[in-house]
Amino acid sequence: MNRNSHTNESSFTKIAIIISLVLLVVSGSIIAQKTWTLEDCINHALENNIRIKQSYLDVETGKINQLEGKLDFLPNFNGSASHSYGWGRSVDMATYNYVNQQTQQSYFSLNSDLTLFSGFQKINTLKQRRLDYLVTKYNSDKIKNDVSLSVAGAYLQILFSRELVNNAEQQYAVTSQQIDRTAKLVAAGTLAKGSLLEVQAQGANEEVSLVQAKNQLNLSYLDLLQLLEIEAGTDFQIDIPSLALTEQPEILPIQYIYNAALGAMPEIKSAEMSFESSGRALSVAKGSRSPSLALSLGLGTSYSDQIRVSNNPLDPGFNEIKSFSDQLSDNQNTTLAFRLSIPIFNNWQINSYVGRSKVNFLNADYNLQLTKNTLRKNVETAYADALAAFSSYSAREKSLSSLEESFSYTEQKFNVGMVNAIDYNVAKSQLNKAESDLLSAKYDFIFKYKILDFYLGKTLTLKDLEALNNN
Repeated sequence: MNRNSHTNESSFTKIAIIISLVLLVVSGSIIAQKTWTLEDCINHALENNIRIKQSYLDVETGKINQLEGKLDFLPNFNGSASHSYGWGRSVDMATYNYVNQQTQQSYFSLNSDLTLFSGFQKINTLKQRRLDYLVTKYNSDKIKNDVSLSVAGAYLQILFSRELVNNAEQQYAVTSQQIDRTAKLVAAGTLAKGSLLEVQAQGANEEVSLVQAKNQLNLSYLDLLQLLEIEAGTDFQIDIPSLALTEQPEILPIQYIYNAALGAMPEIKSAEMSFESSGRALSVAKGSRSPSLALSLGLGTSYSDQIRVSNNPLDPGFNEIKSFSDQLSDNQNTTLAFRLSIPIFNNWQINSYVGRSKVNFLNADYNLQLTKNTLRKNVETAYADALAAFSSYSAREKSLSSLEESFSYTEQKFNVGMVNAIDYNVAKSQLNKAESDLLSAKYDFIFKYKILDFYLGKTLTLKDLEALNNN
């Protein structure tokens, strides 16, 4: 019997392991086969990021606190029971007679209390907990926004690194061709061998640059995988949109962006809810100065082994203890009480409570103003950065165009021996730097433009820039 059960357990364990491995392989193959857009990456991060999951727990706690505030309006209801033994001389609480023997007593009670008035503290506490719940919700949204921006930055960094790799490959290919041409010119006696060595050195440097660009691309992929909570080494490819920037995208006025951000950014809403919550907390504190009125209802009964059927010594029932059920019925008692509490002096505790609440209320107001000021400064900075980034992109585009013509002219003169290899390498290096600077300016503008979209409350996407290029 035991052998069969162990065999079944072992078989079940093996099957479970096989199923888990199959699911792991299938999920890995799905990731490998998928081409990830920016939206895919952001959605995956929002579903799997640990910080976001932790923020959901804070939101859940806020819901529990809010429910607790609602149920606090209901009366409480509790029961109690006790059974005691006594030895020696004592007062029997059931008969109120002195006895000098072992006794047993049982007590049972049901109690309920309801607060009728307490300076509106419960109402204000409920409203405060509703606001605190919204604070946790908006804080969670803030974390989502931060993660989305980080994912967008990592995604654009991959696109930038890919273009750097492509640029480095093209430059290395051009230099390799130039090495072949120079070798032929040296062999024909048109150029000195030193020219070949200089060009070969340039080729070696560009090969190193290519290796570094590929390493940077791998690191960029690693950064994005870590943000997505995907293991390193996973076969992961992103979608490559066309981001040529044939014209400047429309940038709305700064005041419009700021006004939109005030209504869209969760940190503003969180600060507003915190301010209102501190106001409710102040009302709760002030309510503690008010008299409170409560209603209490109690139902009790008891049992004692000193209660007899009859109190007459001549009666046969005098030696017989009244039954447990009869005592529970006969000893019932009901109480109804109103309790009025008037705070007069409590060692200044209430005044201190109100004073601290006032300070917290003023501090929440300052935090709200500070949050709005910070948002305004961030929007102004992002706006200025976006304009400056596009101006830089336009300038570097013109610079690259000029350097391409200059390099083409220098290359032609080098091929006929009118320019030495040093001048050729200088021109080539300047061209390489101009291409890299243009790529950097391009993706710098795209990211800063997307930050403006973020402040407008738009979904982070690259499709609008693709559509702009297609038009």
